[in-house]
Amino acid sequence: MSETTGIRINKYLSEQGFCSRRAADKLIEQERVTINGKVPEMGTKVMPQDAVAVDGESISKKKEKPVYIAFNKPVGIVCTTDTRVEKDNIIDFINYPTRIFPIGRLDKMSEGLILLTNDGDIVNKILRSRNNHGKEYIVTVDRTINEDFIKKMASGIPILDTVTKECEVEQIGRKTFKIILTQGLNRQIRRMCEYLDYRVTKLKRVRIMNIPLDVAHGTYRDLTKEELNKLNELTSESSKEYHRQKAQGNN
Repeated sequence: MSETTGIRINKYLSEQGFCSRRAADKLIEQERVTINGKVPEMGTKVMPQDAVAVDGESISKKKEKPVYIAFNKPVGIVCTTDTRVEKDNIIDFINYPTRIFPIGRLDKMSEGLILLTNDGDIVNKILRSRNNHGKEYIVTVDRTINEDFIKKMASGIPILDTVTKECEVEQIGRKTFKIILTQGLNRQIRRMCEYLDYRVTKLKRVRIMNIPLDVAHGTYRDLTKEELNKLNELTSESSKEYHRQKAQGNN
């Protein structure tokens, strides 16, 4: 942090491993963050000597050891860090000894792989590259699927005022299919199926980028060094592409 310019409050909270920048913006909007006892405006910068607190609790300026875990989320657990409002939240369920937060979301009624960390930088990289990395799901619906269903799901479905990107879809059972998404619209798979008059009865995420789901239901493990190296490599490439496209868009 520069002695003269400081850093924005949302970036500060992210770098301290408290939450992602997006989550920090929500905390600031809710006036739950203070700098030297005062509620800051969005974009306020934190100086080295400033005292930052969330809900009245001081945020340590000493960075903790980075944590990266893969968790097999059960149905019914909510991917939120707001333990005050949601009793079935992922943070209380895991009960990790240090502060962590989920990377992205997995619906309450869905199960499977979700990553958690205290590293705000990797959260930003992964979420920014959401249109370039694959997430694999195994989905069961309420009635028999056919070739037409698979073809339409793979070609794109109109939902949420857009059309979903083309994706890989493969039937693996009478009512079950595998789908690999490279975008993350709200309740995307469920909405896609509903458009075709199917209802999802089970949805399980089994892979995020290079990370497979390989732990028991309701348990977690640390990411391996090899997985982290590959993850950083993948997000680095996505980040370069993001900035390239952004630059072209400004021309």
